[in-house]
Amino acid sequence: MIDLYYAPTPNGHKVSLFLEESGLQYRLHRIDISAGEQFKPEFLAISPNNKIPAIVDSQPVDGGTPVSIFESGAILQYLAEKTGKFLSKELRERTVTLEWLTWQVAGFGPMLGQNHHFTHYAPQPVPYAIERYLQETQRLYGVLNRQLEKNVYIAGENYSIADMATYPWVAAHERQRIDLAGYPAVRNWFERVKSRPATQKAYALAQVQ
Repeated sequence: MIDLYYAPTPNGHKVSLFLEESGLQYRLHRIDISAGEQFKPEFLAISPNNKIPAIVDSQPVDGGTPVSIFESGAILQYLAEKTGKFLSKELRERTVTLEWLTWQVAGFGPMLGQNHHFTHYAPQPVPYAIERYLQETQRLYGVLNRQLEKNVYIAGENYSIADMATYPWVAAHERQRIDLAGYPAVRNWFERVKSRPATQKAYALAQVQ
């Protein structure tokens, strides 16, 4: 059983996508980040960076005591290794998958997050910041588009944790002032992932919590 500590944000959706795809049993614990629940001591014991998502695996593969993991990329890699799914054991495909997972958590997510902040949440407009992060968002979508022009999924022919990490951020493209018509390979990939039953279930679950 996996306990998922979650809010319906792009980073939160990454892990629910994996859990729905893999069929692992899990319990969803909604963390109200607007109320500051991420700062409670019991949550900080699991996620010392006071961010969602985080998980606790009560049945780790070594049969030992429960394992807690924070940071979405680390969680996806842990779950992929636990289940043997969505992360190839073949050296080259695995390496490419981890490259693009790292690209997402180190660049695509943080830069798009800054885009969200300055275009929607900053107390007053900061034109320089808006332009800077919009341009970087556009650049990163171009990087992703070129990769998807060559591949069905981000790391190759197989759906992987790199796709799960990236999809929830692309799902917010309108908030980022991005028109996917300008990135046709991304648009086609986005529609493929959106149509997966597990994607639909993960997002529907978010709406009822």
